[in-house]
Amino acid sequence: MYEAFYKLSAKPFQLNPDPRFFYGSKGHKRAMAYLEYGLSLAEGFIVITGEVGAGKTTLVRQLLKKLEGQNVVAAQLVSTQLDAEDTLRMVAGAFGVEHEGATKATLLKKLEDFLQGCLRQNKRVLLVVDEAQNLAPRAVEELRMLSNFQSADRPLLQSFLLGQPEFRRTLQSEGMQQLRQRVIASYHLGPIDAAETQAYIQHRLDLVGWQGDPNYTADAYALIYQYTGGIPRKINMLCDRLMLLGFLAEKHTLDEEAVQEVIADLRGEVADSDAPMYAANESPAQAGAGGWDGHAASLDRLTQKVDHMEKTLHRLVSLVRQMLFQTTGKTQGKPD
Repeated sequence: MYEAFYKLSAKPFQLNPDPRFFYGSKGHKRAMAYLEYGLSLAEGFIVITGEVGAGKTTLVRQLLKKLEGQNVVAAQLVSTQLDAEDTLRMVAGAFGVEHEGATKATLLKKLEDFLQGCLRQNKRVLLVVDEAQNLAPRAVEELRMLSNFQSADRPLLQSFLLGQPEFRRTLQSEGMQQLRQRVIASYHLGPIDAAETQAYIQHRLDLVGWQGDPNYTADAYALIYQYTGGIPRKINMLCDRLMLLGFLAEKHTLDEEAVQEVIADLRGEVADSDAPMYAANESPAQAGAGGWDGHAASLDRLTQKVDHMEKTLHRLVSLVRQMLFQTTGKTQGKPD
């Protein structure tokens, strides 16, 4: 919707990981270097961890894009609380190996035959496991066992494990010693800093033809970083809503006030919708201790929340009206 208003070729802040929008921050470049180093060794496990929304999946998709046209057979598995045998079936399915109704022994034989076939074609096989923190320890052990498939001089399968920080605890647990010995590199992908946050926003805007409209002020960038903590997915969510606000209000400059308004909307919709009506740094007892002053403060906060909800509703109504107007105009323009 706002793309046409700002003369952009596409939405710059979509939430879906897209390698076209990959931004090489210091951390992301270093993580990519670890992945490429692992590929050069063609063995073992590479482990990349990071907070939700840090950009792990985008990083891997960028790597897979680089591998296009090379002799690499790559498959990506997104784990969702899989047990050991289901993990093997998902791996087989990811590589297109028939697995319906197969016993574990048959499944392992089919996977080995597939890997040997790739070797005869001089192709390397890469398995990328996303959301690895959801894997049960036995499932992780099954992945380790797959790394035992070897030819005379090299492993037949290499694996990248991507997960949230708690996956590191899984790897450090008592039963993971053999897997740890096969991890050739690991890296924790942290948030980007304030300067990179501004560069990240401008990078994504530039990729869709941004010519400076809308203009983000310095205090807007500062508040975006403060609210998102430098997590790319949070930046995308906030900036997408900020662009929508700018479109609805016909703003060509997005400043701190505009960012504050969007943050208030987001908090009202998600984080604070069921929150108690007292400040984050005070307890309910402290809030009540102020007597009438405490009640007045609570009433003020309730009033502010209602105001924000009304503003959001007005913007949504305006958006619906514009969409209906455009749809009606296109319909009326068609010949009978």
